[in-house]
Amino acid sequence: MVNDKWYDTRGVWTGSATILPDGQVVMLYTGSTNESVQVQNLAYPADPTDPLLIDWVKYSGNPVLVPPPGIGVKDFRDPTTAWLTSEGKWRITIGSKVNKTGITLVYETKDFKTFERIEGVMNAVAGTGMWECVDFYPLNKTSDVGADTSVNGADVKHVIKVSLDDDRHDYYALGTYDEKMVKFVADDAKNDVGIGLRYDYGIFYASKTFYDQSTKRRVLWGWIGESDSEIADVAKGWASVQSVPRTVVLDRKTGTNLLQWPVEEVEKLRLRSDEFKNVNAKPGSVMPLNIGTATQLDIVAEFEIDKEALEKTTPSNSEYVCGTSGGAAQRGALGPFGLLVLADDGLSEYTPVYFYVTKGIDGNLKTSFCSDQSR
Repeated sequence: MVNDKWYDTRGVWTGSATILPDGQVVMLYTGSTNESVQVQNLAYPADPTDPLLIDWVKYSGNPVLVPPPGIGVKDFRDPTTAWLTSEGKWRITIGSKVNKTGITLVYETKDFKTFERIEGVMNAVAGTGMWECVDFYPLNKTSDVGADTSVNGADVKHVIKVSLDDDRHDYYALGTYDEKMVKFVADDAKNDVGIGLRYDYGIFYASKTFYDQSTKRRVLWGWIGESDSEIADVAKGWASVQSVPRTVVLDRKTGTNLLQWPVEEVEKLRLRSDEFKNVNAKPGSVMPLNIGTATQLDIVAEFEIDKEALEKTTPSNSEYVCGTSGGAAQRGALGPFGLLVLADDGLSEYTPVYFYVTKGIDGNLKTSFCSDQSR
């Protein structure tokens, strides 16, 4: 959509589509007005028979939502896909903040044109700042079969995910959604959204899931911002890429985290395969692997760590953070180890994709999976 109206002239931003029971598709999206106020707008497909839904028509009554009292005009954005309540009303949630507390506001509607705000917030976590690109969906507790966004009850676990504007990472929490009280309660308060689990520990932001009705699965997309300069982006005419879509399910063994893997359609992209076994990588070494030429690689790698090194590693309460812990050049007893991709022959340019293992005070191991774009 083009930012050609007063209510989105400063930007057509994140939005979400909802498929209604009759097959109709509606889109709610955030627009930045001519006065830089964030408002929510409604749009419909110009041609509902177009399988790609390329062209959209904006509702003549836009905007349909404006920032409520007490919410900053630049802190009200990114409506979710709507879910249907047991009373037949649609609900959406929108990210915001009050001071440094991230919050989700909830609205009800019957026609996506007029909305009623539900008092209070569905979830709030102090110190997390602005919540962007909120996602909210159920996952089956007993199988890997996906669930429509409107499913609720004892057989599902709900996920709330936010993109933190402060640190540009995507966090999620597992918990219970109470439809009557309009509240999400995290299973573990220490792992509430924004302070615990993340989808990805690399460059992965503003992600969004959808329920694939044809295959009955929940699919996750993420935005990967490259490290090129703005000047380089303008010169090449494009910026950033979408991640490989992933299937998302509840880890039923633990019940405390999600599992993700590339959607099965990725298999159709493979042209050939190379296999390397028993590669002995000594500390600090780089082992070249001859794979020929390729524009995309799907790599499955298994690493075996020296057990003696594991036992000798001193426990620590310090946390390893991919972006601030020295990258792949920072040496430790248990890392980094992994792969150098997009490397030239002289290793003047490469991108490390690596693991780093740390041992906590409790003796448990934690593995960080990182990418280093400094070279």
